[in-house]
Amino acid sequence: MDAELARVLPVVREAVKLGVPVSVDTYKPEVMWAVLDEGADIVNDVWALRRDGALQVVASYPRCGVCLMHMHRDPQTMQTAPMDGDVLPQVIRFLEQRIDAMHAVGVARSRIVLDPGIGFGKTVAQNFSLLARQTELLAMGVPLLVGWSRKSSLGSVSNQDVPEKRVSASVAAALLAVERGAHVVRVHDVRETVDALAVLAALG
Repeated sequence: MDAELARVLPVVREAVKLGVPVSVDTYKPEVMWAVLDEGADIVNDVWALRRDGALQVVASYPRCGVCLMHMHRDPQTMQTAPMDGDVLPQVIRFLEQRIDAMHAVGVARSRIVLDPGIGFGKTVAQNFSLLARQTELLAMGVPLLVGWSRKSSLGSVSNQDVPEKRVSASVAAALLAVERGAHVVRVHDVRETVDALAVLAALG
């Protein structure tokens, strides 16, 4: 806990000076309190605020945004025993349940962004099915964030074992996600992704 705060807080303090939205990826309520006190705008939680006390943190900050991600099982077991069958209805059901939990503590739907959790307890085929059927996720009426960047599923289809060599595949996935309506893409290779999205935007 102390180590995470020591890493994160100095970065947040400097980032808020830039005048752009600052999102912090954490599932620990104590870290959420600290970064929101420092001016962070968004909490991005891979556990979708299922840890004790997490819902109460975001309920106490009426202006903060929240990103709720779907994760099957936990980080230690999610890929050894991935999901079965058609994942999309399962992902939607989970995310709707988390939205309901947010509503129960007074957090409006307008503060929420959803992340289907690409690579978090899903097979390669299941991950790509989420991209192919992304419009069904958008039908939930909540902005969508996706993170394909350098994921192992991209390595599987491009035969690139080294994450740093998955730039082209990552850009392609981000482009397809945006074309299919994603509102936010999480990327490592910012310049390359921005250039590709500029080409897409030029189409009108």
